[in-house]
Amino acid sequence: MDVVCREDLENREDQDLAPWAARSAASRGRRHPEAPHAYRTAFVRDRDRIVHSTAFRRLEYKTQVFVNHEGDYYRTRLTHTIETAQIARTVARTLRLNEDLTEAIALAHDLGHTPFGHSGQDALSDLMRDHGGFEHNRQSLRVVDVLEKRYPDFRGLNLSYEVRESIAKHSPNRDGLTDLGIDPDASPLLESQLADICDSIAYGNHDIDDGLKAGAISLDDLEEVPLWSRARQEAERTSDNLVQTTPKLLARATIRRLIDLQVSDLIQETHRRLVAAKIDSVDAVRANQGALSTFSADLESELKVLRRFLFHRVYRHHRVCRMAEKAKRFLRGLFVEYQRYSKSLPPEFQAWGQEVGIERAVCDYIAGMTDRFALKEYERLFAPFEIT
Repeated sequence: MDVVCREDLENREDQDLAPWAARSAASRGRRHPEAPHAYRTAFVRDRDRIVHSTAFRRLEYKTQVFVNHEGDYYRTRLTHTIETAQIARTVARTLRLNEDLTEAIALAHDLGHTPFGHSGQDALSDLMRDHGGFEHNRQSLRVVDVLEKRYPDFRGLNLSYEVRESIAKHSPNRDGLTDLGIDPDASPLLESQLADICDSIAYGNHDIDDGLKAGAISLDDLEEVPLWSRARQEAERTSDNLVQTTPKLLARATIRRLIDLQVSDLIQETHRRLVAAKIDSVDAVRANQGALSTFSADLESELKVLRRFLFHRVYRHHRVCRMAEKAKRFLRGLFVEYQRYSKSLPPEFQAWGQEVGIERAVCDYIAGMTDRFALKEYERLFAPFEIT
């Protein structure tokens, strides 16, 4: 049996992928030229570099909604990222898109997220308002472009143009993309578009699960949401025993059905739009104005009701809000102290401050922290008897 080399894998892509799918062999390349790998395509190589990165490992101890130290059950940024990638691969496979590219995009989409979830992002955004701003999608691009240090010849991970573009365009803000070598006018690849939607599928459903576990919401509360009620009824129809089972198993069966409803709708609506727009190439995807990968109007209307419910009942729950405000105080305290006295920073970030400015260096340092490291660092700086 012959060994399968990179060229064989690229030929398989040409044979198996749809005309609207991105090809590894057609990648626009990397910022720093590298010889192609013997056995891995460009996008497989990107995925592997992301998984082996420091920033990816740190996601294990970064908050999704409920802080990690409140319980081992709750999702972290890492488990959320894995769930997003799993859903995205399923959709990509069904639509004959490039699974490796889709997975790389999904795995990288939260690399720049701060400790303590969106409260951390809000704190850094306020603190950096007069120093170039902060947004976690752009920070993800900084991570893979300059902050990771794993290679002797260049900073960053040197990912392909397609993955870098997709990370940057996870945010609707296109300002400054030209300076980063990214075309701001081209629509995102289909792989990028669906990874964004699968991100919302993952967090919407696991936040229900975590909210139930935390006691922030109940199954009775969820019956206020028509989409939940429909998914629960459909789940019950598939099992004779589900009506008599435990609330925990009923919740899990309903969440599985919710995910399936959204994934099925996403696949069908995306395919419908591709056909209606007569998309027959990657260039046609890039030229098309408006989303090609999205939910149907009917399901989107139902999802808005679910999102409002989660916003008011989970994301604005007093436990979440209390921790969010506490986290902002932690990060503000760290930022001001590092800015005031830069010698408190590790030597590499002191040197980095000489290149990019002290505020940006402090922001990069704090954004890369895990929840527990940020808490410990706060104690080191401000607890009078803490050993430094």
